Amino acid sequence: MWVLYALLSAFFASLTAVLAKIGIDRVDSHLATAIRTGAVLVLAWGMAFITGAHRGLQDITRKSLIFLGLSGAATGLSWLCYYRAIQIGKVSRVAPVDKFSIVLTLILAFVFLKEQPSLQTIIGAGLIGIGTVVMVL
Repeated sequence: MWVLYALLSAFFASLTAVLAKIGIDRVDSHLATAIRTGAVLVLAWGMAFITGAHRGLQDITRKSLIFLGLSGAATGLSWLCYYRAIQIGKVSRVAPVDKFSIVLTLILAFVFLKEQPSLQTIIGAGLIGIGTVVMVL
């Protein structure tokens, strides 16, 4: 089931880039990010209330709250940089470079989460790295 959600994530992420490039025309990239974030906020809280997940707020530990907050800050910084990049660059070049985050995520997962790299993972990450270099040149 996780593969379905991952594929849907990839599909919606691809829509994000194209729709954002159209919408960011003559709009400051920071303002565009704020508008996007507002839409995400409404959608996320809406789903939390619709599914009843909001009832778990009192059960969140301090550690979880801190790390979710840091993750949110990282997301915000990523979006700010991404929107600026697509505003001044071509989506067809920015998006593949942005996906170099996959390689960085794998490295962080191996180092901090102690996940074990497989040969497939190493080869895939290497190919993504090579693809990123090709896209930049």
